Amino acid sequence: MSFNSFGHMFRFTTWGESHGAAIGAVVDGCPPGIAIDETAIQPWLDKRRPGTSRFTTQRREPDQVRILSGVFDGKTTGTPISLMIENVDQRSKDYSDVAKAYRPGHADYAYDAKYGFRDYRGGGRSSARETASRVAAGAVARLVIPQVRVRAWVEAIGGDAIDYAAFDDALIDTNPFFCPDPAAALRWEAKVDAARKSGSSLGAVIACEATGVPAGWGAPLYAKLDAELAHACMGINAVKGVEIGDGFGAAALTGEQNADPMRPGADGDGPDFLANHAGGIAGGISTGQPIRLRVAFKPTSSILTPVETITREGEATELATKGRHDPCVGIRGVPVVEAMVALVLADQYLLHRGQCGSA
Repeated sequence: MSFNSFGHMFRFTTWGESHGAAIGAVVDGCPPGIAIDETAIQPWLDKRRPGTSRFTTQRREPDQVRILSGVFDGKTTGTPISLMIENVDQRSKDYSDVAKAYRPGHADYAYDAKYGFRDYRGGGRSSARETASRVAAGAVARLVIPQVRVRAWVEAIGGDAIDYAAFDDALIDTNPFFCPDPAAALRWEAKVDAARKSGSSLGAVIACEATGVPAGWGAPLYAKLDAELAHACMGINAVKGVEIGDGFGAAALTGEQNADPMRPGADGDGPDFLANHAGGIAGGISTGQPIRLRVAFKPTSSILTPVETITREGEATELATKGRHDPCVGIRGVPVVEAMVALVLADQYLLHRGQCGSA
């Protein structure tokens, strides 16, 4: 299988399977001399870790990361950083029926059609378990760009959205939904519980904002910052859509409504923007405004409700996916989106420094 790596100058490769001995990432291109140890990575993995509430999969994985290389005396050496996370709670027997039939909505059939072989134990490489490796790599990326703050939250579950008038950043990490609106969090408890108990699942929308990115990162053509961010987030399991700034909403605006007017900056260091419809990116290059994007996650395909499918031999059957699955996979997608955004921004920072000689 090819294409297990992502990035240009700051590049990472993930490895391992959902039900293998371990998963991990190799981060290459990290500058030397950055202070790092496992405690700089673990908090981000803890945000994504399964089994932390009844609203996520009950697979019990501690997701303890180990740094195997690329660090000496508590600092990066500039050589590849190898990160490993052991799998300790596999239940491959839960997938005995999946070995005989394809799970609708999953990559089972597509993998078999491409490779003539598939790892049916949780999907192997196609499992969302792989995203823990991305979160670990993203934690390293954050250390490369400490001036940048990447923050994501769940904006909607099952079509029920937060009220931005009630937005409270301090609440995001205090509830199991990464929700900044206390009223929405209460509604979602009942909504996700109902889906879980009925053997179904729900989709979600995650919003993400990166602040502290200066003007100038990105490129005008084939490495547009917004294209790189869309590429990164579309590559996350279960993601079916990405919007930058107003996204599809911009198509309903007029030119004057969609413009981001500028006035002379008070400090003489760039303009003051009066709007941010573009999401902090113009012509593929950051403007210095907050970078904003939204990511749509489909409902978890692994559900207890029987769905029509076929066997590998092409015979009609029904399949209900047993095992432990997220009733709303988008909830644990928050730290994954943050990680992928951080990885893109660290890469773009190094590319900009390499070409222009400044941050």
